[in-house]
Amino acid sequence: MSPPLMESSASTLVIYPASQPQQEPKNENNGGIVFGSNLQQMQGEMPKEFLWPSRDLVDTTQEELKEPLVDLAIFKNGDEKAIANAAELVRTACLKHGFFQVINHGVDPDLIDAAYHEIDSIFKLPLSKKMGAKRKPGGVSGYSGAHADRYSSKLPWKETFSFLYDHQSFSNSQIVDNFKSVLGEDLQHTGRVYQKYCEAMKDLSLVIMELLAISLGVDRGHYRRFFEDGDSIMRCNYYPPCNSANLTLGTGPHTDPTSLTTLHQDQVGGLEVFVDNKWFAVRPRSEALVINIGDTFMALSNGRYKSCLHRALVDTYRERRSLVYFVCPGEDKIVRPPDNLLCRNEERKYPDFTWSNLFEFTQKHYRADVATLQSFIEWQQCSNSMSKPSNF
Repeated sequence: MSPPLMESSASTLVIYPASQPQQEPKNENNGGIVFGSNLQQMQGEMPKEFLWPSRDLVDTTQEELKEPLVDLAIFKNGDEKAIANAAELVRTACLKHGFFQVINHGVDPDLIDAAYHEIDSIFKLPLSKKMGAKRKPGGVSGYSGAHADRYSSKLPWKETFSFLYDHQSFSNSQIVDNFKSVLGEDLQHTGRVYQKYCEAMKDLSLVIMELLAISLGVDRGHYRRFFEDGDSIMRCNYYPPCNSANLTLGTGPHTDPTSLTTLHQDQVGGLEVFVDNKWFAVRPRSEALVINIGDTFMALSNGRYKSCLHRALVDTYRERRSLVYFVCPGEDKIVRPPDNLLCRNEERKYPDFTWSNLFEFTQKHYRADVATLQSFIEWQQCSNSMSKPSNF
């Protein structure tokens, strides 16, 4: 039996208004809300399901986040001094807010362009085709129109298509096969593009894990080994123009429950990060990828590195797209910081947990927000107390 749904509380890591009690994700369609072209192009009053409270719609300061721009060419050159300097830049950013950007990352610009082109191949499909590929309750793969199948309020103004990527799969067509199965033979080429994109993202993520290990002063290969056999999540986001962009959000304020996020956003922009009690814009850079720490890696660093609150705005006139790769450990890997990270007599900030349990919590019991990890820990301890004594 699952423990009761937890209520969110204010985070101790950032100053931000406490969220309201979260609603358990639903398994049925939300009152007939379908995020089709008629709704996206509406001229009248914004449906109440898409309205966000004023505390979430606080205007941006128009200031840009001063996150570091890290040149990964240093790894190819083997310049240890430059690598140490880059690690220090990453450390400073991650201690404060967990965001940085990388250039010379090794991902072919033509592959990124192709991945954007194929976003249209997915989201321009007939609505009936997309709904036939709808994400199943409790799962992550498939199509979602404004998450209307999960929530009844504060719906995001976006469409998403997500799928899993198995780091250890011996198949070089796992995503092609998935696209054929879910979207049909016509999308085989789309699947091939995302197969190559995910392979490139996996390789890049392991380099970044090495850089994070260096920045934390632990064994250089520790996090690389930890994530080599993971199952990551790839997501394509499409944000249509919105006539009431000041009343809604493309993605609400949240932290990522996963470990590491690698994002490419188009030149429209819209990603914002909450730092020092203000929202800051993350500048779109066509040649760069945005990296941010998620809740699971925050636990792996014993809370040293921050999983920071962020959101995505929508534009009144322009559509927006982004490509997101969420790095996750193997489902049953025990999430705990390396022993040599902890100082003498330093207390653990989080008990051991598995990614599969945290994932279940976010998919079935809780809507990700500023307090996801702490709420999950409380939920897990409640669950453990029902079955066995806690070892934390």
